[in-house]
Amino acid sequence: MATVAPVEVCVKSAVGAHEALGDCPFCQRVLLTLEEKKIPYELKLIDLSNKPDWFLKINPEGKVPVFNWGDGQWVPDSDVITQMIEEKYLKPSLVTPSDYSSVGSKIFSSFIKFLKSKDPKDGSEQALLDELRSLDEHLKDHGPFINGENISGVDLSLAPKLFHLEIALDHFKSWKIPENLTFVHSYMKLLFTRESFVKTKAEREHVIAGWAAKINP
Repeated sequence: MATVAPVEVCVKSAVGAHEALGDCPFCQRVLLTLEEKKIPYELKLIDLSNKPDWFLKINPEGKVPVFNWGDGQWVPDSDVITQMIEEKYLKPSLVTPSDYSSVGSKIFSSFIKFLKSKDPKDGSEQALLDELRSLDEHLKDHGPFINGENISGVDLSLAPKLFHLEIALDHFKSWKIPENLTFVHSYMKLLFTRESFVKTKAEREHVIAGWAAKINP
């Protein structure tokens, strides 16, 4: 059986530690997909504050992640990349049924709004709580993953975002997800202890440094 040449993935390096994996949840989503499908890959860490010329040549917009099958053609956008991987490597299937594909889709934007909010009366905290409660209800009825017993693409998209939410809100606002959202807590533990997640997550201090740069540019 022929060996599979590693694909290449350009991802963010850590703020202030450019030899370490950075805190981009969209990059981690791609890495999680590759790990779950057991596809060999080669990481290229990109310092987004000082992008190398070769990177800007292959990707003039300068965004990550960017992906290459080994054919010299670089593809940006985690949505496009993960779809390509799914179409080429059918097993294990990570397809999420269309009915569930938008579950939790507003959590990340709600989190960012609350994180950056300076006004406790602007409703951003309640908006985030509403989204988390909605996720909790879905998991109660359909869990342990969003599509039941098996992990799927929507979980791999949501896992890094919940990881960032937990770390950043605790650090910058001393805020934690309410304990009564028990299904969300169980879901996060299930995701964060999974081998693919442990291998591809950014360190806590790098997540904090990444958000500090966005909150206090």
